[in-house]
Amino acid sequence: MSKKIRPLYDQYGADGYYRQFSLEYENPHFPLIKALLEQNLYRLDGTSGVLDFSAGGGEVSRVLLDAGWEKVVGCDPFTHELYTRNTGLTCLPLSFKDVIRAGLPGKYGLIISSFALHLCPEKELFPLIWNLFQAAPVISVLTPHKRPELEQLTGVRLLWEDVVENDRGKKVRMKTYELDSGKP
Repeated sequence: MSKKIRPLYDQYGADGYYRQFSLEYENPHFPLIKALLEQNLYRLDGTSGVLDFSAGGGEVSRVLLDAGWEKVVGCDPFTHELYTRNTGLTCLPLSFKDVIRAGLPGKYGLIISSFALHLCPEKELFPLIWNLFQAAPVISVLTPHKRPELEQLTGVRLLWEDVVENDRGKKVRMKTYELDSGKP
């Protein structure tokens, strides 16, 4: 599979790309994802379970498993077979729209979404995030963009942010959020 995904997104659209190439998908930014997660694991609590949302080939889950985390489940409507093949773990085949309509089954201590939420249409972002927060008190987002800026959504509070950069200047951000309880 080509390491350049953007031209394929342009050709097929994001959904079309993942339908066509779901079993071949590899995130070309895995080294940055791994570095960012490893330097921030101490800030995250996986004891109540983690949902790897829009899990791709299980890049986030593999880092967590390598760090000794045990309660990890994936969720991806397109790459669930690839995720299970790569991790040996369960993967829920749910899309953004599925989660907006019906929420998520189960409860988790943490949801991590890597390289996906910036693809959510803006008008669907609030209901999606609201339903994710019904399943977990904390959401971490890894993104190659500044988007999404969940802290701009009513009731969502940014807990912390970190950034890593490769030798060519490509940045990946990790932003972790909770619902704003109104307390400082």
